Amino acid sequence: MTDVDTAHLATRVLWAAFGLSLLFGFIAHRSRFCTMGAIADVVSMGHWERARMWALAVAVATLGFNGMVALGWVEARNAIYAMPRLLWLSALAGGGLFGFGMVLASGCGSRNLVRLGGGNLKSLVVLIVMAVTAFATLKGLTAVLRVATVERLFVDLPTGQDLPSLLAGGGLGSVPQLAASLGAAVAVLLGGWALWRPEGRSPAALLGGLGIGAVITGVWWVSGVLGFVPEDPQTLEAAFLATNSHRMEALSMASPLAYALDWLLFFSDSSKTLTLGIVSVAGVPLGAAASALLQRSFHWEGFGNVQDLALHLVGASLMGVGGVVAMGCTIGQGISGLSTLSLGSLLAVAGIVAGGLLGLRYQTWRIERMD
Repeated sequence: MTDVDTAHLATRVLWAAFGLSLLFGFIAHRSRFCTMGAIADVVSMGHWERARMWALAVAVATLGFNGMVALGWVEARNAIYAMPRLLWLSALAGGGLFGFGMVLASGCGSRNLVRLGGGNLKSLVVLIVMAVTAFATLKGLTAVLRVATVERLFVDLPTGQDLPSLLAGGGLGSVPQLAASLGAAVAVLLGGWALWRPEGRSPAALLGGLGIGAVITGVWWVSGVLGFVPEDPQTLEAAFLATNSHRMEALSMASPLAYALDWLLFFSDSSKTLTLGIVSVAGVPLGAAASALLQRSFHWEGFGNVQDLALHLVGASLMGVGGVVAMGCTIGQGISGLSTLSLGSLLAVAGIVAGGLLGLRYQTWRIERMD
């Protein structure tokens, strides 16, 4: 394969990722898919539709990803979520910060991208602040703090931190066999729970659960199969084209926002190139805008007052820092990461849920104090 061939293939990867992110935005807007909203619905109203929608999305993505592992198309160890080093404190602490922040900011990064597509200018401010703080946590002041604190506590595992690899290392079978069985088992359990009650079988829940799960699976295929080059002509090593991590990637919204801002600010720098994450950040709001325009629900919305602005600024900052520390957001760790059956992703999601619950309690306390 020549340099020209890899460039053409990278372009195909980018267009495919952009198309899938458009679909993600359209489905998320039409189904009101939102992890923060799911937690709030359960806590505030005892309503489980969006929680079951999220569980169904994880079930579909898990079945899809591990099916590809079973077929030998991809390997979990090629994704950042399944690396041998388990940064357990980063996952918990970063997840907690992100979860608390998403409540203050009226939704996670993906939800704010979707709301931006519907005309919400508050989300534009949230996304810009989240991008700046995420970039600082990747390479700036908070990056130094991240490395000097939470990343000092970790566990080095003998294999990747995905369950199939861990169990295979214990002699319980081969990775493809374990991926097939565990992926199917998790999909049946989560999918069965999601569909058990009528609210999990509503048109919106089915659209969001099946659609988002399928999109995540599709992006895994685009990055891990279509974009995989066994021998890059420049390095003579295996490569995953058009990814910031140089590994196999699926959708995530924390670090990609930072990379998108970096690309925009340094556009004239030829070393700054489009990646799967950057085009996804563009595709999600455009897909949501298409849905909003078709529904005739597009309308401009701004901040109600200074306090509203302040809460969103704090929430956005916490999400930018927390999303990078936890190596993912509610989509990155919450669906893409969980689909690999990663231990770190389980810890990150636990942190996000705990932070979200704490954030909801804070908001309730704040409102009661104002009355």
